[in-house]
Amino acid sequence: MLKTALKPKWIAALVFALAVAAVFVLLSQWQFNRSLQTNVPPPSVTEKVAPLLDTLQPGQPLLSNAEGQLVTATGHYDASKQVIVESRMQDGKHGYWVVTALVVDGAPVLKGAGATKAAVIPVARGWIADPASAQAPPSGTVKVEGRLLNSEGPILAQNLPSGHVSALSSAELTNIWNTTTYAAFMVAHDQVVNGVDVGAVGTNTNMVAITVTATDQNGKVNWLNIFYSIEWVVFAGFAVFLWWRLVADDYRREQDELFDLNHEDDIEPNPDLGATAQ
Repeated sequence: MLKTALKPKWIAALVFALAVAAVFVLLSQWQFNRSLQTNVPPPSVTEKVAPLLDTLQPGQPLLSNAEGQLVTATGHYDASKQVIVESRMQDGKHGYWVVTALVVDGAPVLKGAGATKAAVIPVARGWIADPASAQAPPSGTVKVEGRLLNSEGPILAQNLPSGHVSALSSAELTNIWNTTTYAAFMVAHDQVVNGVDVGAVGTNTNMVAITVTATDQNGKVNWLNIFYSIEWVVFAGFAVFLWWRLVADDYRREQDELFDLNHEDDIEPNPDLGATAQ
């Protein structure tokens, strides 16, 4: 079989197969490198405060390159749209988040159900240990600075007290508040009205500032890219295997032809058959 494989045509075919396999290996390496890449921006980007209106618009999803971004927004709190979010941990203690709708100045005004409604964004104003201690939001124009995070998925929970929710879900709050809601929420760091801090670190001493950091996606692996990487390696092996099968088939054809030729040489003419024919 080695003699067959050393034929010029099969040597050329081997070179071609190895070239194809090399391309497939490079594609596999590219997919593997992509599996370790994320779209999460570095802290130098997320920790630089950006206007909410330039970062996210109502009705748009919060992409990974903006999640965890520090943003600022100006507007007023709607005291009629406030909920208590259950099961929130702070410094190892069980408690609650106080979340209020912020009507964002300059946000698109959407029309629906025969009424004009301003878009709101849920703002987690602070953490409390006792839900009964939740206070109404400050009145007047407020400037809020905080971290922008993705909406949580709704959680079905029964027998919750009135005004309580089990998750900070924009979809759920849209139905509860009956208004257009950003597909994200803010965790407030600073809340200022007329130069006075009215947030958890200001006059509202019953609330504790919520501790959150930018979303950490370091070390996460994209398993779909890992699958593609393995797939390209299989293709590379198949290219070499296909060359080997073609050489093997050629070798077997040569052996079959040689066997048929030798078999014909071994057959001697029958003189009786010749005499009968005469």
